Amino acid sequence: MRQAEVLDVGCHSALLSVARGRKTGGLRPVRSRKVRLALHRALAADGRLRRTGIRSVQQAVAETLAEEPRSGLEDLFPFATSVIRDAPNRDEVIDRVAQATGIRLRVLPGEEEARLAYVAARSWAGDDAGPLLVLDIGGGTVEIAYGTGASPRKVYSLPLGARQVTRELLPGGLAGSARHLAEVREELSRSLSAAGDLVPGDAPGLRVLACSKTFTQLARLAAVRPRPGARQLTLPALRKTIPVLAAAGVADRARLPGVSAHRAEQSLAGALVAEALMEACATDAVTICPWSTREGLLIERLRTTAAREPHAA
Repeated sequence: MRQAEVLDVGCHSALLSVARGRKTGGLRPVRSRKVRLALHRALAADGRLRRTGIRSVQQAVAETLAEEPRSGLEDLFPFATSVIRDAPNRDEVIDRVAQATGIRLRVLPGEEEARLAYVAARSWAGDDAGPLLVLDIGGGTVEIAYGTGASPRKVYSLPLGARQVTRELLPGGLAGSARHLAEVREELSRSLSAAGDLVPGDAPGLRVLACSKTFTQLARLAAVRPRPGARQLTLPALRKTIPVLAAAGVADRARLPGVSAHRAEQSLAGALVAEALMEACATDAVTICPWSTREGLLIERLRTTAAREPHAA
């Protein structure tokens, strides 16, 4: 039976996902294995990944794949997200991981990550969902994609990820004053305005889907009754969470519903980026989509395999 394997190495984890296609479309997970990382703590001031970070990636990749048969890795697609992709010593990191594990990580341009997130969101929402705007807040970048069919018509990748904004505008994840918070909001608004029109004016019935852990955790935090699996985030509810995050220290944020300890430092930046995105896209609410770039890769690789099979003709 057809299946696809993807290894996603990001700032906070290395995650192996193995899935098969459903007859009705979509994905059926077969197994997954996750190893935690904390690469944001191993970044130099210029974004280089220090030796400790490289060693942790080597170990995480090896542990994630330790129980996989070598024959099962022939079609594995291993890729690294922006924390490695945008590092000045990216090639060194990839070479050292390959030497230690036999796995050579690939990097995808931000625009390709946006396209794949759209593919995943379209599959999750269904072909009859109408026009979609897909928003994905990563650590280093924000991906935006808009389309009316199977492929997006517009894709953007902007250096406004939660980790990046924290490093550049909110050192330590903290806003020193109300004025500081206002300045960050103004800077994010300017950056998104400079990107151009994110949503066409003629998009009746537009549905806005939000991918990524950042949106998922914000939806839970903003819910009237916080619970796992919150499926919508409204702009008014999001705005109420920002003062809560701004007033709390990093350790205190990790005790809030939906805020994990390893994302607590960048949670304020994530909330501010989400607010700026929703304002720039003129939307009062987003639907949380559990699928993103990784699932987009799985879907496309399953489709490619199916197309190669003799009966596919």
